[in-house]
Amino acid sequence: MARHIVIGKGPVGATTARLLEEQGHEVVLVSRSGGDGSTALDVTDTAALGRAVRGAEVIYNCASPLYHRWPTDWPPIANALLDAAESAGSVLVTTGNLYGYGPVDVPMTEDLPLAGAGPKARVRVGMWRDALARHRAGRIRVAEARASDFFGPGVTGNGHLAQRMMPALLAGRAVRVMGDPDAPHSFTYVPDIARALVRLGADERAWGRAWHVPTAPPLPIRDAVGRLCRLADLPPAGVGRIPWWPLHLAGLVNPMLGELREVRYQFDRPFVVDSRAYTATFGEAPTPVDEALGATVEWWRARLGR
Repeated sequence: MARHIVIGKGPVGATTARLLEEQGHEVVLVSRSGGDGSTALDVTDTAALGRAVRGAEVIYNCASPLYHRWPTDWPPIANALLDAAESAGSVLVTTGNLYGYGPVDVPMTEDLPLAGAGPKARVRVGMWRDALARHRAGRIRVAEARASDFFGPGVTGNGHLAQRMMPALLAGRAVRVMGDPDAPHSFTYVPDIARALVRLGADERAWGRAWHVPTAPPLPIRDAVGRLCRLADLPPAGVGRIPWWPLHLAGLVNPMLGELREVRYQFDRPFVVDSRAYTATFGEAPTPVDEALGATVEWWRARLGR
């Protein structure tokens, strides 16, 4: 049994902690606020963090600062975790995303240049380059698990397959989405992210590079809605498109909505992740899409009492 530290009690962190516990490990789940089975800790408090990670085999960075505060909040968190992992001799595995590539016209693979120019892309690129520099200097062992839009049990944010869609769909109403509902789009199932994080922390073949989490073939939003309705035994739901201009106007007073301008390309054009390198190396495929969507429906039904 090994000691593992999971930073962040959101869907990815909580699911990762449960998976590790099921495997018989000692797990400490850490969050800023505490509660929900987590230990309260400000990870930028380097002394407290150092004490918390002592003896840890792996540290999993599943933190999630407020979306509009990434440029200010991520650097001190990332640097503190690098220092803590180096001091403790722990492997550091970070939950990443695809922002660093920026707009591309091909399926995203791990060897694409990190050319994203927006502030959120730049901060994620900087985090990975800092981690990789320490790894190459022999100071630390790192890996990054990059995923597309999260979905699945426990995901309650404003993603397309979460709060933005599921309550309306399960109530039998039409749904409205940002961007082109017919553009191919990759979605990554949260249990697959947790499984990948645990694998990357344990397998030395993973260290020193980024990996795309096993992700099912891309699914346009309109097709996803059709599958969800079928799995929920509901009539087909209409799919409408939310214009960008009111969102941009609302962004003048709502900082979260204001951040959507940088990532508009992810919704207006194909946004496809290629995870074949991970599957070829570790022999793990994504959860079949209908199984993942079905579990999502059941979780939301229980949450909403429908």
